[in-house]
Amino acid sequence: MSRNPRGLGARIPNIDIGKAYDSPYESVDIHCESFGRLAAFFGRNMPVHRHDRFLQLHYLASGDIRLQLEEDHYQARAPLLFLTPPTVPYAFITGPEADGHVLTLRQELARGWLEEAGPDALSAPFCVELGEVPAEWADMARRLPERLAQLQRESEAPEPGADLARQALAQLVLVDVLRLSGLPGPRRGPRRDEWRLYHRFNGLIEAHYREHWSLDRYAAELGVSEARLNDVCRRLADLPSKRLAHDRLLQEAKRLLIYSPASVHAIAYELGFKDPAYFSRFFQRLAGCPPSDYRARRQA
Repeated sequence: MSRNPRGLGARIPNIDIGKAYDSPYESVDIHCESFGRLAAFFGRNMPVHRHDRFLQLHYLASGDIRLQLEEDHYQARAPLLFLTPPTVPYAFITGPEADGHVLTLRQELARGWLEEAGPDALSAPFCVELGEVPAEWADMARRLPERLAQLQRESEAPEPGADLARQALAQLVLVDVLRLSGLPGPRRGPRRDEWRLYHRFNGLIEAHYREHWSLDRYAAELGVSEARLNDVCRRLADLPSKRLAHDRLLQEAKRLLIYSPASVHAIAYELGFKDPAYFSRFFQRLAGCPPSDYRARRQA
């Protein structure tokens, strides 16, 4: 584990999974989803963000991750888990092979369940690798993904008593996570200056992606060369800098296609495209299908 002091800035985006990703779950206290499905929507390069009033657990069964929890940086290999209490800022980068489960719990619910464990139970973020745990923790590390998979099934295809089943499974998961939180963290992550540049770049993308800034403008604003920016992005995200900017546009396009009644042409203009036909080609190249087909599949 490393402790790398770094100012995260005052404006850290708050992501509400129910509102941003799956509106039917907006008022649900327990939400369990596959990491791969969430990554397909939000991307595998998640800039610094937080979840206000929600505790979130990520379990990865496969792949590697570069992770920032508050001011700590990690580089870890699955199987692993990391926990973020409400309001804690974090960021991560994974490759396409990373998959697992993401459990999101409303703060009031988790706090009530953890009351007997003390006021500090799961109040701090942590990350642990579960591939080579001590023998006394092996059964717990093995059953955690099984319980998460069952919890996800109860969320996706609920049977009679599903609410009770979800609460029981989520409580058992929290107990296991509480016990596993005492394991040592993984190895030190990437250099602090690279993380800082990378997150500054993502912050500029967030502020200007609709303006379609060129890479040389981003680099100039950051005070580095295009080559340096591209090198850092490839090292941390395994993606060129241009693709990161395009991915943010794609994510917003997907969100608008799902939740906005606007036409494809109107969405293209809203995202800064001067030619809707070019927007359609851009979307198909990155998403693998035309925007109209994507909208139809998600709304079916």
